[in-house]
Parts: sequence; C-alpha cells; structure tokens
Amino acid sequence: MGEDLVRNRKAFHDYHIEDTWEAGLALLGTEVKALRGGHGQLQDAYVDAQDGELWLKQANISPYKFGTDSNHDPLRPRKLLLNRAEIEKILSRSVRKGFTIIPLAIYLNEKNIIKVKIALASGKTQGDKREALKERESKREMDRVRKGDRD
Repeated sequence: MGEDLVRNRKAFHDYHIEDTWEAGLALLGTEVKALRGGHGQLQDAYVDAQDGELWLKQANISPYKFGTDSNHDPLRPRKLLLNRAEIEKILSRSVRKGFTIIPLAIYLNEKNIIKVKIALASGKTQGDKREALKERESKREMDRVRKGDRD
C-alpha cells in the first residue's frame, strides 16, 4: 500500500475488522486534487449497496480551493470500482447479523492511482473498547520500562 491520503482513525477503535479489500473510486477531477491536498474525512463514512453496486457514502471531500463554481458536492455518493465476483462475495458476507462495510483509508497505490481500502467489520461493545485501551496502556508502560533499562 502506498501513501495514505485520508485515514479512518476511529475504525479500529469502534469495530472488529474481519476482512479487507482494495477498491477503485470514481472521482471527479476536483475531488482528486482536494484529496491529494489532504482535504478529506472518513469519520462517518460507510459503504452501501444499491442495484448490485457498492457506493461510498458520507465521505467528506472538501471542495477544491482553486475550483470554479462547478466544484463538487463534498458529501456526494461515490461509486466503488470492483468486479462482480468481489461485490457478490462482500455482499454475501455482509448480510450476516451485526456486520457492516466501512472504509479504512483512501490512498495512492504504487501506480499513483487513488484507491480505497474497505473492511467487513462488526461493532465493538463498550467493554471491548475498554479492554483495548488497557492493553495499549500496558504495552506502552512495558515499552517505557524496556527503553529505560537500555539507557
């Protein structure tokens, strides 16, 4: 994976990630320029199925600063570009109870093409979130102790 343009930082805090896929994204020219400038947000974004296609919804890509009056709508739905077999596989796995499809990141791949990483995820409970925080804190403390011993 190449350089991240936009990352959904809350995704790993709020969800258990089951599986991930890479998809193309149908964008307008001003959206590409805005994303390359780092003006995007995936915090409330999700993936929805309509007529056998997957759409990225509620992803906020700010209007391009130097765009004209025909600039893009920041919250417009954007089509995900996947082949039919991948779409059917994702949809068949997402219909299980408690699963949703969320975007993890929008990034440039090795060929400088904008891609989106989507994931099949299930929501974490409040207890799961607390447990993850405790684990992270204990790991930080262990790293601090180890680093202090070396000096």
